[in-house]
Amino acid sequence: MDVRHARYVIALAEECHFGRAAQRLHVAQSALSQQLKQLEREIGTTLFARSTRRVELTEAGHHLVRHARSILAEVERAEEQMALLAAGRAGRVSIGFVGTATYDVLPRIARTIRSQLPDVLLELHGELLNPELIEGLHSGTYDLALMRSGTSADATIDVTTLRSERLVVAVPSGHRLADRSRIPLATLADEPFVVHPSRDRSAMYGRVLAACARAGFAPSPLIEVGETSTLVVFVAAGHGVALVPESVQNLRLDGVTYIPLATAESVTLGLARRAGLNSPATERVARIVEEVIRQ
Repeated sequence: MDVRHARYVIALAEECHFGRAAQRLHVAQSALSQQLKQLEREIGTTLFARSTRRVELTEAGHHLVRHARSILAEVERAEEQMALLAAGRAGRVSIGFVGTATYDVLPRIARTIRSQLPDVLLELHGELLNPELIEGLHSGTYDLALMRSGTSADATIDVTTLRSERLVVAVPSGHRLADRSRIPLATLADEPFVVHPSRDRSAMYGRVLAACARAGFAPSPLIEVGETSTLVVFVAAGHGVALVPESVQNLRLDGVTYIPLATAESVTLGLARRAGLNSPATERVARIVEEVIRQ
């Protein structure tokens, strides 16, 4: 029994009249009768007891109607799901977040997408570094990535810059400068710095060293940690100071004080995706991410 047969069986079962059923289905009465006789031959049993005045379901017909309704319900659900997928309102979208965006924009993005796109399965991965995010985009692990702009990526990755953030200094709350309203970065020249990993593993490492160079010094010693949350914990424990995007202040931790810089230093946050290889759901989620961050 195919979908067409299922519709024919249900219509005739509900109308109990060939003429009305045919009119409802927009087919000729003779065609409806022939199709149902063919179905009865294929199944090997009578589905309708026919008389000159009325058509009634047999016991086998009652059983088949239940199956026919299940078939049509599944078809309708599939059609609805396909329509949602085509419109970008259903599907799976995986987003990776650079560490410093995990505490700031991730919660707002998650709430907004789940409110506007309840049928999209959202997978969120936080506390990642730019190289991990780029690799994840290439492998398909992530559909979208919130990362620091300016990181070199090949032509298969598109990055849209969304905002610029000021850098602030994170110091232990008992630090000699903790009560200042703002400080020149040069006043930290003799302090140990807690930083993200060196070489090509973190975009922030190069930003911090470049800012210190503009202030006239090279920070030493450097204590490298992989996650932003761990970096802030190290500062709270008194292992050193750190230069972080101002959004890190959303990671509230006792023992840490954030101080603005006297001379502005900033980093940018961008949304990355594979060029021309995205599902409708990914593109719709990307638009929401852009709106949330730019608000």
